[in-house]
Amino acid sequence: MSLRATAAAAVLLALAAAVPVHADTQEPVLDGETGLFLTVSGGDESWIRGVRLRCSPRPSGPHPDAEGACAALDAAHGNPDRLVTDPHPCTKRFDPVTARAVGEWRGLRMDWRKTYPNVCVLDTATGPLFRF
Repeated sequence: MSLRATAAAAVLLALAAAVPVHADTQEPVLDGETGLFLTVSGGDESWIRGVRLRCSPRPSGPHPDAEGACAALDAAHGNPDRLVTDPHPCTKRFDPVTARAVGEWRGLRMDWRKTYPNVCVLDTATGPLFRF
């Protein structure tokens, strides 16, 4: 196994330990609290980063812009595909990243994932939600 694959496997195992999975449904259990676990990973799975976001009863969690991220989700009625875009120029460099939101937003279960051509395109499409 290559060093890159070993590092990616170690990160994924650490994340799996950080977000327990319910044995019957395979849905993440967020330590009995509502919220979303947001991740961004490289297309070659050589890196991954994640953060928890809670929007109820008020924006909180370690997300660096919890208020902005929750406001963006509120405006999109909880649908990341409907986030208001933040247009700015991006290069056409192909370096894919995958964004994922798993958990609960305002009482609704969510398991959303989308791959973007690069980090800049992700940022223009999702605004503050995946800026961590």
